[in-house]
Amino acid sequence: MLPEAIDWEVLCVKKRSPGSPDVLSKADHPLRVQLSKKSAQGKNQHYRIIIQLNAKPNTKSVKVLQKHVHPHSLKVDRRLPLIRAVSASVSAKCIYKLCGCGDVAAVYLDRVRQTRLQYATPSIGSDLARKAGLTGKGIGIAVLDTGVYPHPDLTLPKKRIIAFQDLIAGRRNPYDDNGHGTHVAGDAAGNGRQSGGRYRGPAPEAAIIGVKVLDSSGSGFDSTIIQGIQWCIDHKKELGIRLIVLSLGGPALTPPSRDPLCQAVRRATQAGIAVFAAAGNSGPGKGTIESPGIEPSAVTIGAADDHRTISPADDTIAAFSGRGPATGGGSKPDLVAPGVGIVSLRAPRSQLDRLLPGSRVGTYYFRLSGTSMSTPLAAGAAAQLLQKRPELTPAALKRLMKQRAFNLRESAAAQGSGEVNVGFAAPKTKQCTSRTAKLRAGIRR
Repeated sequence: MLPEAIDWEVLCVKKRSPGSPDVLSKADHPLRVQLSKKSAQGKNQHYRIIIQLNAKPNTKSVKVLQKHVHPHSLKVDRRLPLIRAVSASVSAKCIYKLCGCGDVAAVYLDRVRQTRLQYATPSIGSDLARKAGLTGKGIGIAVLDTGVYPHPDLTLPKKRIIAFQDLIAGRRNPYDDNGHGTHVAGDAAGNGRQSGGRYRGPAPEAAIIGVKVLDSSGSGFDSTIIQGIQWCIDHKKELGIRLIVLSLGGPALTPPSRDPLCQAVRRATQAGIAVFAAAGNSGPGKGTIESPGIEPSAVTIGAADDHRTISPADDTIAAFSGRGPATGGGSKPDLVAPGVGIVSLRAPRSQLDRLLPGSRVGTYYFRLSGTSMSTPLAAGAAAQLLQKRPELTPAALKRLMKQRAFNLRESAAAQGSGEVNVGFAAPKTKQCTSRTAKLRAGIRR
C-alpha cells in the first residue's frame, strides 16, 4: 500500500511548451502537495506512478525516461499502449525530473482501486425478457475483478468461462481467492443450475471472460486494470467481448480527462465494447460518484432497493448508492439496478467466504449488496438486448437502456434515467407493468 505521506493525485500535466510542467497546486486540486526541489521530505521514498507519453511506449522511449532521471531510479512495471503510458516505481525526487522531460505528457499516481461491496439483506425478483428467450447467448461479458471460480452455474451443462487472464499471479486456470468476481459473474450470467433456477442472472447463456486485476484483498492498481482493458480490446473479436464489467472504483479526485483509468474506459468504448462501471457506495451525499464511473462514455450504474416487495411503486435508491453530479460536472449515474441483498455465486474458501460465513445461502450461493452487484445485473440485461439487436453500438445500447428505464421518481442525481428495464424486449403480448416486467436477477425469497 502507498505511504500516507503521499496525498496527491495528478502529479503534473505538461504545458504546450516542452519541458515546462504545470504542477497542480492545492487550489487546483484538493489532494495535491507541492513537489519542490527544496523539499527533502519523503524524496527517497518510492511510489507507483503512471507516466503518460507523447507517443506509444517502446523500448527507446523507456530508455529515454530512465536516462532523464537515472537508469536505476526508474523501474518500469507495465507498458500501457492503450493510453500511451507506462507504469513505474520511482522516488519523489525523480517525479519532479520526469515532469520536466520533453517526452512526458503527464504523470499520475498509480491509484489503488477496490471492490464496491456494501452489506447483505434479502432481495427478490424475476426477468420477463429471459422468459422470452433472451439469455445473452453469443455475447461475451468480460469481468475485470478478483477472478472467477469455476462454479457449476458457470460450467454446467456447458463450460461458459471461455477465457481467463490472470494479471496478478499469472495462473492459467480460473480461480478467485477473494470471491467478489465470482459473485459478479453470477449476477450477470449465472444459470441457477444448483438452485433449480432460483438464483439466476439475466444472461444465463452468455460467455464469461474472467480477467483478474484485483488481488485476494479486492484491491488493484490502475495500471493493472488498464492492462486488463487493453487485453479485452485485443481479444474482442476472438472471444466476442461486447461488455466489460467494472465493479470496482475509488474516489473521483480529478475530471475524467485527467484520470488514466477513465481514459482507458473511453478507448474501450471507442473500440466497440460497452463498459458498465459501478457508481460506488459513497452515497447518499451529493457528488459521490466514484471513478471510473465518472467517465462520460461508461454506463454508470447505481443501486436500487426494492424493500422486498413485488410492486415497483415503493422502490427507492439504496442509501449507499453514489449520487451525481460526477467530478467534472457530468450527469451521473446513468441507470440503477437492484443492489440490495443480491444472491449469487459462492467461491468456497475465498476471502469473503471466510470473512462473511453468515452471507452463505446454502452450499453454492452468497448474499451481498452494493453497486458491485447492480452493475453486472445491468450488464446482463445489456447482453440480452445485444442478443436481440447485435448491431447496437455502445452509445446506442446506452441510449436505448436509458430511454426504456423505469422512472422511480427520484432525482436524476440519484437514479439517472431510472431503473433498468428489459421487459420491452419481450413480445408485446407478454409485456406488463408489474415487477415481473422489470430487470431482476432471478432472485427469490
